[in-house]
Amino acid sequence: MIVIDGVDGSGKGVQTRRLLQSFVDAGEPAILTREPGGCAAAEDIRTLLVTGEPEKWDSMTELLLMYAARRSHLHDTIWPALEAGNWVISDRYADSSRAFQGIAGNLGLEAVESIHRVVVGDFEPELVLILDIPESLALARTRDRGGNEDRFEKKGTSYHAKVRDAFLQIAASDSQKYKVVDADQSMDQVSENIIGIINDRFSLNLKINSDIS
Repeated sequence: MIVIDGVDGSGKGVQTRRLLQSFVDAGEPAILTREPGGCAAAEDIRTLLVTGEPEKWDSMTELLLMYAARRSHLHDTIWPALEAGNWVISDRYADSSRAFQGIAGNLGLEAVESIHRVVVGDFEPELVLILDIPESLALARTRDRGGNEDRFEKKGTSYHAKVRDAFLQIAASDSQKYKVVDADQSMDQVSENIIGIINDRFSLNLKINSDIS
């Protein structure tokens, strides 16, 4: 399992789609999924989380909803795909809960980890790529994107600055599991960096597919 994570607007959607196509082009069985979401039940919870006003949920309620969605995602999508021999590429995973609710949301990492242990157990992705970009640029991208999935974006620049710092803090905790990718570059350069990291880690020969945007 490979996760691409980071602040909203860092380019995760494009890069996960490109990465999936790179696996497909190489003849490697792979699926693309996302959080919150990734299966029917979790997509229902996603709508509750990402639409509406920021104050609708406090950080603990967000965390509990996220882990309800994550449990369904694991049970219905991720674990069956891995058991079937597929690579799993996920747009976000548990480090988003650590960053958004644990650190930026002031719950503390221990609160997140205690729920994580109960819901997820010891399952971990093999590699987490953190796309790093200044929060002001990321939020500008999300505004340009439009749509109604903007509840977290409405929390403002200072909140997202904390989220960015949180991801970098998390990445610094384990240099083997986490790799930080500078996302303030062209999409092709970011893709090249991602593919290089994955090829080195897993001894693959993936190629960049820049047709996807």
